[in-house]
Amino acid sequence: MGVALTEKSRLEHLRKGTPSIATICSHSSLQIFHGGRSEGFNTIGVAQGTPPRFYQAFPLARPNEFLTVDRWENIGGLVDKLNERRAVIIPTGSFVEYVGPERFNALPVPVFGNRRVMEWESDREKERVWLEKAGVPMPRKYREPAEVDGPVIVKYYGAKGGKGFILAKDREDLLSSPIRQPHVIQEYIIGTRYYLHFFYSPLSKEGYRVADGTLELLGIDRRDEANIDELYKLGSQEGLNRSGIQPTFVVTGNVPVVIRESLLQQIFDIAGNIVETSIELFGGMVGPFCVEGIMTEELKFKVFEISTRIVAGTNLFINGSPYSDMVAPSLSTGRRIALELKRAAAEDRLEEVLS
Repeated sequence: MGVALTEKSRLEHLRKGTPSIATICSHSSLQIFHGGRSEGFNTIGVAQGTPPRFYQAFPLARPNEFLTVDRWENIGGLVDKLNERRAVIIPTGSFVEYVGPERFNALPVPVFGNRRVMEWESDREKERVWLEKAGVPMPRKYREPAEVDGPVIVKYYGAKGGKGFILAKDREDLLSSPIRQPHVIQEYIIGTRYYLHFFYSPLSKEGYRVADGTLELLGIDRRDEANIDELYKLGSQEGLNRSGIQPTFVVTGNVPVVIRESLLQQIFDIAGNIVETSIELFGGMVGPFCVEGIMTEELKFKVFEISTRIVAGTNLFINGSPYSDMVAPSLSTGRRIALELKRAAAEDRLEEVLS
């Protein structure tokens, strides 16, 4: 029997039984399924075509069942099956990119977190308004190439894992670059890139207080990017351009990081301001998010982007990180999501963590 739910009835349907955890079979799904299963949830993997075989190699992180579509555009055809199983969708970078923000936001299935945040993340103009209102230090933004007076990076909209980003050393270099889709031109800051994995809980009152909830740091990573991380071995930018080689920032892996302890207050202040401003602008964030930026040699952190969901860098810490282990033993971001959902269900507060 199909379960065609209105928005008003989604939470009431969930309250009739134990929720299931569902996400797309990509990005950070292994730790989401692992975390969900470790906390007693039924887990659902959504796949395009035949489910990937590699899940068979990880019995503790294999979803309890798979649901499949022929194309991501047809994910709406799974709505009845997801609602029958009382599924809660965990958004990931792959979910946003493959399904698309508009289709994702329109899915009549409960989502962990505030789905309104997607419109602020996927539009880089709105994202900058949010971060500037929060008083977050950011690289300079250029409205047009004529304003460029130094090194810049061109970034496309959406969650693309760095694909297609362009690095230019000056205005002339930028004008000769092939820019094809909606983008933003941003000052290229010299420093160390860090990706800070936070979790905001509106349910908890014990810990680092922000607004009516608490903020947790669950890990930090850096990214291996092809081919920018190896290009320096081949010589100057000019020589590479003559050879037809352009730098790319496609993420291929992640590396764990621990930063200087004296910098922790600075990054908590930044993340806390981002959360408080999100509450003012669109009702707030819930759960995992990643503050992405560069630490300069003056030890000032400049934020170039925010991902308002679980990020793939958290895959490093399925058994915990040096930071999350001081929150709870063996705490991954995937398990932290499951714990928040379990608490919300037990305390009849699902409306505070779902949308």
